[in-house]
Amino acid sequence: MQQGVCITVNGTQRRVREQLMLADLLAELGLSVRGVAVERNRKLVRAQDLASTEVLEGDELELVTLVGGG
Repeated sequence: MQQGVCITVNGTQRRVREQLMLADLLAELGLSVRGVAVERNRKLVRAQDLASTEVLEGDELELVTLVGGG
């Protein structure tokens, strides 16, 4: 039996460890909390809440990185 929770990130299913906070997930994906917008189950998560928001079974996450340029 696999451990962890099953979530969807940008349309792709993946299994992650239990008791994982959104900020930790971003770090594991190589993303910085700064410059990333996170939508969880169709609701925007405020940047100040990423460290205290746990990833739960069945969560659907959309991660959008901000890119600057000219």
